[in-house]
Amino acid sequence: MVDFGDVGGGLRFHGDREVGPGLVDLAVNVRQGMPPRWLEAVIREALGELAAYPDGERAREVVAGRHGREPDEVLLTAGAAEAFVLIARVVRPRRAVVVHPQFTEPEAALRAAGHRVEQVILGEGFTLDPDRIPEDADLVMVGNPTNPTSVLHPAKTLGELARPGRILVVDEAFADCVPGEPESLTSTRLPGLVVIRSLTKTWGLAGLRVGYVLADPAFIAELSEAQPLWAVSTPALAAAEACMSPQALAETDHWAHELTTHRTHLLAGLHTLGAHVVPDPRASFLCVRLPNVRIPLRAKGFAVRRGDTFPGLNDDWIRVAVRNEATSDAFLTALAATMNETPHP
Repeated sequence: MVDFGDVGGGLRFHGDREVGPGLVDLAVNVRQGMPPRWLEAVIREALGELAAYPDGERAREVVAGRHGREPDEVLLTAGAAEAFVLIARVVRPRRAVVVHPQFTEPEAALRAAGHRVEQVILGEGFTLDPDRIPEDADLVMVGNPTNPTSVLHPAKTLGELARPGRILVVDEAFADCVPGEPESLTSTRLPGLVVIRSLTKTWGLAGLRVGYVLADPAFIAELSEAQPLWAVSTPALAAAEACMSPQALAETDHWAHELTTHRTHLLAGLHTLGAHVVPDPRASFLCVRLPNVRIPLRAKGFAVRRGDTFPGLNDDWIRVAVRNEATSDAFLTALAATMNETPHP
């Protein structure tokens, strides 16, 4: 049984702990084969500036321009995870609500900072109903598309949650998985809206740590005061700037269309096997209800993400990263063999 109140336990379990030598990694959602050579070159060139303290002014301007924002509406962070910690440090919520299932670091950060957290667990299909959110909640945190369900909530629905006196945090770490990002709120100004983005997933920069927060200038100033000096390294700032370029944005959109094709292929294969997949997935992973397969799949060489550390799911669920069709076919073959060997209810 996972203890979701234990910050060091279930909430702090992530897909990288599933991966091991000789296993095909379907547990981590970082895009494989990244970063591209042109981005590697940018990062290498930035190493020549390591003697100087990082200066994020130019990167902030470029990120702001990408989203139609002003630089004082942007804070560069050491990945999205740092953003959640900073928010937990500056907020003083009377009623903090985290919408689950979702990425567990937002709740873990709040609990670690001493805040009480109320979980709103979404029902079948995991679609967001604004009426489920308590009217007096003054902090609401939700993912879009949501990890691990791959559900994309309409921007209009999320916008209904924004109001004066409430901080609405939307984690868009996987928003660039969706061609055109139609439901993104990055360019939207609503009362209390805070949008968090990550560059680690699409560009394979998990080891570099780079992301950013978009919010009104006053809240960004509060977060900046809570952030350690020079938290984002010079190479990470250079990568952030490069990933906002027209070339990078075009490459991202091309990848998002490719991802859609690969995801459709994997989804069809899972349906052929009779697996239940959360409907209408839009991110780089699928959430699948398949009891008793995770450990046997490891024995066959495939690492998938356990589902029971996400509030609202149990050990009947796994999360499977979308890879190329050859990798998915090999996985589906192993899964079919596992299902034939394992009794299912």
